[in-house]
Amino acid sequence: VQLQASGGGLVQAGGSLRLSCAASGRTLNGYGMGWFRQAPGKEREFVAGDSRTGGSTSYADSVKGRFTISRDNAKKTVYLQMNSLKPEDTAVYYCAASIFGIGGTDPAPYKYWGQGTQVTVSS
Repeated sequence: VQLQASGGGLVQAGGSLRLSCAASGRTLNGYGMGWFRQAPGKEREFVAGDSRTGGSTSYADSVKGRFTISRDNAKKTVYLQMNSLKPEDTAVYYCAASIFGIGGTDPAPYKYWGQGTQVTVSS
């Protein structure tokens, strides 16, 4: 499956963005999905993940209550709604598909990765 992330941009602190991750090829029904991010000079870190049905989600503590992962399997698209953005959320955001049915925090099971979309939050 090929993944294409989009929706990044420049936003002021406190603003919102919605990232999209569109899949081509296979459907997303068999994959847990995740969003990761990487800021300059830092390791890639887990942001949010869901189960293949979308019924179970998990979040990094730093984004809990502000970000929401969701999916539309019919449209083969996963979303990351980001509210109350902070300058420390600035990073390149990547979507990924896990060979397991749930998108966990460990990047190892994620077999397919999108190309990344830049999110910049100004103070």
